[in-house]
Amino acid sequence: MKQLLCLAAVLTTTSLTAADWAQWRGPNRDGHASFSIAALPKEPKTLWSIPIGNGQASPIVAGGKLIYLDELPGKDKQPHQEVAHAVDLTTGRELWHTAVGESEAFENAYGTGPRCTPLVDGDRVYVQTCRGEFRCLALADGKTVWKTSFATDWEAPFFGNKSSAPEAKETASRRHGNNGSPVIDGDRVFVPVGSPTKGTLVAFDKLTGKALWNAGRENTAYSSLMVGTLAGTRQVVHLTGDSLMGVDVASGKILWQTPVKTGAKRHVLTPLLADNAVTISSSSVGLTKFSVTKDSGGFKVEPAWKNDKIKITLATPVLVSGHLYGLGTGGSKTEFICVDFKNGELKWGQPGFSDYAAVIAAGDKLLVQDMAGTLLLLKASPEKFEELGRIQVCGNTWSHPAIADGKIYQRDKKQLFALEIGK
Repeated sequence: MKQLLCLAAVLTTTSLTAADWAQWRGPNRDGHASFSIAALPKEPKTLWSIPIGNGQASPIVAGGKLIYLDELPGKDKQPHQEVAHAVDLTTGRELWHTAVGESEAFENAYGTGPRCTPLVDGDRVYVQTCRGEFRCLALADGKTVWKTSFATDWEAPFFGNKSSAPEAKETASRRHGNNGSPVIDGDRVFVPVGSPTKGTLVAFDKLTGKALWNAGRENTAYSSLMVGTLAGTRQVVHLTGDSLMGVDVASGKILWQTPVKTGAKRHVLTPLLADNAVTISSSSVGLTKFSVTKDSGGFKVEPAWKNDKIKITLATPVLVSGHLYGLGTGGSKTEFICVDFKNGELKWGQPGFSDYAAVIAAGDKLLVQDMAGTLLLLKASPEKFEELGRIQVCGNTWSHPAIADGKIYQRDKKQLFALEIGK
């Protein structure tokens, strides 16, 4: 059983909170967890494990429930479906499941199935399928409260990976999957619809589903949305297939926008908001910190610094004490890197890593779950790479773990696990 555990590890001494992990990358969408870590244990305690279907969407935890998405066969020879599940956080017993849309047959190294992390807010669950079906479900029983279709309602049809349509060449997300996770701020839920005719970004009333505004006329990429206050104005930040933009949360007015081009429209990283700046990168765009300012002429965005030698394809870094930690790709090799957030200077790089890892900051240390199932504990230090422990915990996974109330929840291709990580 020890060899089958996914993310069966973390700490032996902790200072824990009971905060939920209700959205992509945690409570603040920044990869920070509310605990400290002393060491990786040799024998973690498995609370429960259950078999699940294909998928890479991360589990989330809220209100005593765990929500996850997977792919299951349709009834009566119908197409496979993306299915949302709620299980009891203590036992793993299923409470409800709801089919939310047809699954996409496109398969990468980790299989088919859902890839967009769901979101819980109050008594609602918000889910988005690869093919662009968006639903608000009741957390209590999984029943649909409201829904919208990118194709039917917003003229953003899903093409699929094998499409020969000329429009398919202009988008990656509508070929491979609408994977960018939505975000909530106040009474609005912002969704990366990606319609070149009816709106790249759409704000809905989170309770009723009423469309409040739309902004932009570009295709989306795979990047998830962020909300924050920049230059004194609350805004939603969106890295689309062609640009980076900040949009006023109330009105939908595009406050600023700057081109960010890649040949494949392959923007994956979630924008990092800090210091009145937005930091991004991609497979062909160097790590860049854009400062956002405002004067009598309006908003202005310009690079505070740019490091073209550092390109980050998949794994969003975390910011700890003025330094970025994550994966960087230079040429054909991937390293775990530390970058000075003030000037973009590379402090160090450690080889031996592959394309993806979930990076979680925990106090002055880092938990790094790589795509091969290895969990590392690192010291968050700009001086040098310092590994404090590692353990092989599961098979291949591109899923980001959820951490809540002293426990860690993760999936691989076949299982979903709840693991005790310290008291």
